[in-house]
Amino acid sequence: MSGQRVRARAPGRVNLIGDHTDYAGGLAVPMAIDLETVVTGTRGGGRVHLRSANEPLPADVPLEVADPVAVDPPWARYLAGVVAEMRPPLGFTGEVSSTVPVGSGLSSSAALEVSVALALGYEGDPLGLARLCQRAEQRASGVPSGIMDQLTSILGRAGHALVIDFATLTVTEIGLPPDIEIVVVHSGQPRALAGSAYADRRRDVERAIAELGPLRDRPASDADTLTDPVLRRRARHVIGENARVLDFAGALARGELREAGALMVESHRSLRDDFEVSTPVLDELVARLLAAPGVLGARLTGAGFGGCVVALGEPGALAGEGWHVHASDGATVTVEGG
Repeated sequence: MSGQRVRARAPGRVNLIGDHTDYAGGLAVPMAIDLETVVTGTRGGGRVHLRSANEPLPADVPLEVADPVAVDPPWARYLAGVVAEMRPPLGFTGEVSSTVPVGSGLSSSAALEVSVALALGYEGDPLGLARLCQRAEQRASGVPSGIMDQLTSILGRAGHALVIDFATLTVTEIGLPPDIEIVVVHSGQPRALAGSAYADRRRDVERAIAELGPLRDRPASDADTLTDPVLRRRARHVIGENARVLDFAGALARGELREAGALMVESHRSLRDDFEVSTPVLDELVARLLAAPGVLGARLTGAGFGGCVVALGEPGALAGEGWHVHASDGATVTVEGG
């Protein structure tokens, strides 16, 4: 209905373990965080016009937008991707505010996509919304990204992480122990997947799958049968990471936090050595965090190539470091009539 005043919010996410497994039908343990993007405004008209306090130029997108990549400024392309996929009957005029840092690996783009789709009046189930926003991201960025970010932003719940099975797109909640602290620290190295080797890594995994079949539940020794040394390393990471996700979820459920932390460290080493998506800056930050008393584990989070490190520690172990994030509820929308 035209004239409706709307407030839509969607949180960012941090992935505790399980990276570069989503597009291989694997497993991950992300959680929605208490950094979020909020869209407020009024439905109506034939364009979507949003201003952001974090951007010098507004986004102004016609409802019939054909090519999101051609839209400027660049941040508006994610909004345009949503419009192109959703084809809403009414436009929107309003504002965007966000506490999710851009280029950090905390899914600022997914939070924007989900909040915009809800503000525009998306009606459907959470999985449909996640798929729509995934397609929007791919159209906007040209990167063949997975669906983890959107699913987590939509389905997150306070006090819980999510175990996502990307083969079936089923989501299981796992309660977070009260005696841990999760801290996200930015490396100072911006992350931009469109300019990274993300697509190359995905192609490597797809080639390994073409030779071996699905990597989800294979023994680690199967990776050694690949003759190409690059594909062998990529498959070894994906197979090992899926196993680490299951072990990590079990350790959290049992409250065995040192075991969970050790698995995070193993994950980082695998992302560094076998998947080759870490950087010297990320490696140095992980080492520094692990040297702090009370820190149980640390690893790069997200696709790599810069961005953030996530650390698991005892309360107060990383006071003054980064964002001390808490598990947040997923996306919501409030409509005030009109």
